[in-house]
Amino acid sequence: MKEKLIRFMQGRYGIDKLNNHLLVFVIVLFILNMFINQPAILILGYILWFIVIYRMFSKQIYKRYNENTKYTQLIKPITQFFNLQNKRLHDRQHKYFRCPHCKQMVRLPKGKGKIIVTCPQCHERFEKRT
Repeated sequence: MKEKLIRFMQGRYGIDKLNNHLLVFVIVLFILNMFINQPAILILGYILWFIVIYRMFSKQIYKRYNENTKYTQLIKPITQFFNLQNKRLHDRQHKYFRCPHCKQMVRLPKGKGKIIVTCPQCHERFEKRT
């Protein structure tokens, strides 16, 4: 059975980040529809579900790859923000700052007071309190 599924999926696109996020959104819509009971939410959920299935079984791999690339570029600032918050939460020995010139992430040790930081990418100098 597993071999048949593998043979069936060969040459098809499969799952990517856009599909995963759409699936989560569809599940949220269906749960929301259980409480609100609006046909428009249900129809939107089914349309998105159809899009997920279409993308998963599509043989136009290049087009689906480009769609996913555009989506990841669109959500890149959001993921960077949450990654920074996660780093700040778990790394108690350092502070994280962005260079005001090029937006490069800079990690500084805590407890050093005011220091002048040189960005490793653009060599811009700025002052930060750690």
